[in-house]
Amino acid sequence: MIGRVTQLESPRTIFLAGDSTAAPKHADAAPEAGWGMALPWHLTPRLRLENHARNGRSTRSFVDQGRLAAILERIRPGDILLAQFGHNDGKSSDPERATDPWTSYQEHLEMYVAGAREHGATVVFATPIERRRFDEDGAARACHGDYPHAMRDLASRLGVPVVDAQVQSLALWQRLGPEASTRYFLHTDDGRRDDTHFQPPGAAEIAQIIVNDLRAQAIVEPHEVRRLDDPAPASAFEWLETAPA
Repeated sequence: MIGRVTQLESPRTIFLAGDSTAAPKHADAAPEAGWGMALPWHLTPRLRLENHARNGRSTRSFVDQGRLAAILERIRPGDILLAQFGHNDGKSSDPERATDPWTSYQEHLEMYVAGAREHGATVVFATPIERRRFDEDGAARACHGDYPHAMRDLASRLGVPVVDAQVQSLALWQRLGPEASTRYFLHTDDGRRDDTHFQPPGAAEIAQIIVNDLRAQAIVEPHEVRRLDDPAPASAFEWLETAPA
């Protein structure tokens, strides 16, 4: 029928749920960058990004603050819900965010799975990005305890695809080493020394890991992604003029 727009003709959307490592940033925070800011560099007009990740959120607080509900109001059949959590779930002193990896963390992740599937969307887990931590011998150290294992376990039981960003980021920091890795994290001339959050080179590397894994697992199609061998340049990053809601 002339003029009819089918689901296949409409671009799909990746809805990104996560914490500060993935979130969009206000201009005052520059050069801090979440890896979600680099994802659009790799997407064609056939695939859009809605970055709902926000600083400080855990699986629990993202749900309790209505942020998952906001995604589920907009998500459509064929869309993708990409969820990366773990950094703040481990903050045991904060009851509004803390979860136990083998109970409440998995229980909250199940809400993301059930919500996405109820709307005909695909849910994908991404294990939490590793922080920059090295032992005295220069070996990169894992910092997230049981949370990545708990995410993989739940994904296996529920049939959820996993982008194992924890393993891949740890390997990247190991390959770079203690000195070279500083340029990927928020080590700046004004004295900031942050081994959790990224500058554009780090955010770009993580986004490249994410999108290549999505493509390798056929979660996204060849016509939906591009520039898979080229990390996003600094010019691809845009900081928000107003703080994200």
